[in-house]
Amino acid sequence: MGRYDGKNVVITGGSSGLGLAAAHYLVEHGARVMVTGRNQDTLDDAARFLGDRGIAVVSDAGSLTAIDALADRVRADFGTIDALIVNAGIGSFDAFVDVTEETFDEVFAINTKGPFFTVQKLAPLLNRGSGVVLTTSIANQTGWDALSVYSASKAALRSMARTLSRELLPRGIRVNAISPGSIDTGKLEKEAPEKAAALKAEFEASSPMHRWGHPDEFAPAVAFLAFDATFVAGIELVVDGGESQL
Repeated sequence: MGRYDGKNVVITGGSSGLGLAAAHYLVEHGARVMVTGRNQDTLDDAARFLGDRGIAVVSDAGSLTAIDALADRVRADFGTIDALIVNAGIGSFDAFVDVTEETFDEVFAINTKGPFFTVQKLAPLLNRGSGVVLTTSIANQTGWDALSVYSASKAALRSMARTLSRELLPRGIRVNAISPGSIDTGKLEKEAPEKAAALKAEFEASSPMHRWGHPDEFAPAVAFLAFDATFVAGIELVVDGGESQL
């Protein structure tokens, strides 16, 4: 018997990186997990990796039309769900003076607006006692160069962990945030290839553990907030090797 047998979970942005690690952990412990992403090839790989208890669905985290369609798909496949992990997000590594309106709008659409409406649209499907986990970032409390838009989008998301939890607690639904630090998912090389090496060295040097984290070290913390932390609401659990705390 798995720890999460019979549990249904949705993870947005779950086709790679931190989201896929969380999905794999939950599947390995008995849950059925639907992951979303925008790239069909990546989703196909995720589906093969997760096996029979995994479902991979194309969905644009920044599109309200796509979020509505996702809610319909979840209702059709699962009926109700026991956890919602809102993990989809993008980075932005432009200096303040170089930020364009297009970049600003895209980052906030995916990192902030999308999560808000994902919770709103899927909340009716959440069973009493469910947990919602919002993936923020330690950048929401730091002042790093070239992260002004990204940091602001994640700070807004951290605020939602409090306000949405307050609104959903009467239905027995907890909302919390999880804040990863420097965890090596390969995302940095994809989003800022020309800056990746320098940024990785900087982040590694700033870590009290002097290393990057692994996605498998993130996954159990997600499961804890989603299922096990039954008297925890509105918090931000930091998973960063002490980087923002020491």
